[in-house]
Amino acid sequence: MANTRVLHGFHAVTARLARQPGSVLELYVAKGRQDPRMAELLRQAETAGTRLIAADVGRLDGLAGHQRHQGVVAVIDASQQHVVLEEVLEDLKEPPLLLILDGITDPHNLGACLRVADAMGAHAVIAPKDKSVGLNATVSKVACGAAEVVPYIVVTNLARTLRDLKDAGVWIAGTDMDTETDLFHFNQTGPLAWVMGAEGHGMRRLTREHCDVLVSIPMFGSVESLNVSVASGICLAESRRQRVCAG
Repeated sequence: MANTRVLHGFHAVTARLARQPGSVLELYVAKGRQDPRMAELLRQAETAGTRLIAADVGRLDGLAGHQRHQGVVAVIDASQQHVVLEEVLEDLKEPPLLLILDGITDPHNLGACLRVADAMGAHAVIAPKDKSVGLNATVSKVACGAAEVVPYIVVTNLARTLRDLKDAGVWIAGTDMDTETDLFHFNQTGPLAWVMGAEGHGMRRLTREHCDVLVSIPMFGSVESLNVSVASGICLAESRRQRVCAG
């Protein structure tokens, strides 16, 4: 089917049914499974008018690309996922808190970043179209429903998007281990976008040049670097902490 993608696992599918029930075109479920969790999912799907198809394990494995699916696979209309950054910014009741991912190609990392973005109340995750993994079934599975909740905005020109955000009054903060400004002494209560680069490569040069400030994450142990999703979670958590404390 044109412009569709697959979700698998209870978290991803139930989140999509709750948020965008009309986008779930078909729901494949394991034959004979009758536990309470499946019963609740079937009730939710029937309420939404979703087409239900009982399938054997082999068919579910094939649909899910042989990923762990928990007996639940959905085919969704991917066109309903499109989100525009301007619309996100217009609807906010607080200063924007955004996460920008530059060159993240591992679906597990993207899924984990979406999960921490949801947990810390980030308003959107932004990524360039090129050299980024994009949303897929693995991302949605790792995100545990966050991929269906947090706006994921793909842009064709990240540098231009950064300039547009700066014009809108959003402060752009990148992470760097060799800078004097540290995470705990950096005011994060205003409009803010955190930029995270890929492990091993970091931010691209042009992305780095568009940052208003570079901030280091203090390290108190023996490790020298952090996974991008861990770093994202630490930075977003500190931003949210400062906002809560500022009242």
